[in-house]
Amino acid sequence: MQPFQFTQAATVDQAIKAQALPQTRFVAGGTNLIDMMKLDVERPSTLIDINSLKLSTITSTPAGGLHLGALTRNADVAQHPTVLRDYPVLSQALLSGASPQLRNMASTGGNLLQRTRCVYFRDTAFPCNKRSPGTGCSAIDGFNRTLAILGASNDCIATNPSDQNVALTALEATIHIQSQSGSREVPIHNFYVVPGSTPHIETVLQPGDLITGVTLPPPRPGARSVYLKLRDRAAYEFALASAAVQLGTEGNRITFARVALGGVGTKPWRSLEAEHALEGHTADLATFRHAATEALRDAHPQTENAFKVDLAQRCIVRALTLATKSA
Repeated sequence: MQPFQFTQAATVDQAIKAQALPQTRFVAGGTNLIDMMKLDVERPSTLIDINSLKLSTITSTPAGGLHLGALTRNADVAQHPTVLRDYPVLSQALLSGASPQLRNMASTGGNLLQRTRCVYFRDTAFPCNKRSPGTGCSAIDGFNRTLAILGASNDCIATNPSDQNVALTALEATIHIQSQSGSREVPIHNFYVVPGSTPHIETVLQPGDLITGVTLPPPRPGARSVYLKLRDRAAYEFALASAAVQLGTEGNRITFARVALGGVGTKPWRSLEAEHALEGHTADLATFRHAATEALRDAHPQTENAFKVDLAQRCIVRALTLATKSA
């Protein structure tokens, strides 16, 4: 780990001004950034501790939704009564990730920026376009069993590792960002970008931008939600495939559907194709299977991860089945 300066920000404005400087990073829980620094993947010259900022509350919104401050810890969000009652998919996703110790430290904002666990990104001995643009993607002809089959490019096939953000995508969350030029709100499906020819650019954030919180829309009456994660072991493991679903029905007819996938995309992957195949149709196994097929229609497996197509389809079908049974 290279030498760095450490400073604390007392206000949001102070933090934003400091972070606009080159090679400066915010640190909250540090559960991902510090790992990257130990591996010499991240080399910031300055760390700005933002834990004293007043961004750690969970509050109801006037519209009936829920606002999560960027510094709320994953464990607190997962166990919050309103989340458990109105947004169970988010609680389930958070509790499926990492370990209790990490969930006690990891923040909502930090989780939004969690970086890939691609082994070539994390090992500086190998070329990686995400880490060093223009050097190549070692994963395409290397170990790619755990990597992306949706949203990949010839320059990068790294998978987004987050569980939280798959659930937030299914919930259609809005991300609040503050900068020196003012504040803005970005729907989560517009927050992440696919790698294309610039895999080092992962989000729409600019230098000096600070995530201040996330807003969840009001819960849809009668909708059920489920997060299902498939992985190599039962704990402390990233998803090979996961699905976050919201489902509303009238009788046996699906009136509302949201489907997001994890473990298979270069970003938390919302499947509009699956949603279209579900809404207006009968809530049965045939419909679920058709929706799952549509969700993976554009998948492009690599040499070692073709199994993910079938795995993700089965994950979607099972998640939708569980959501239907929870009525």
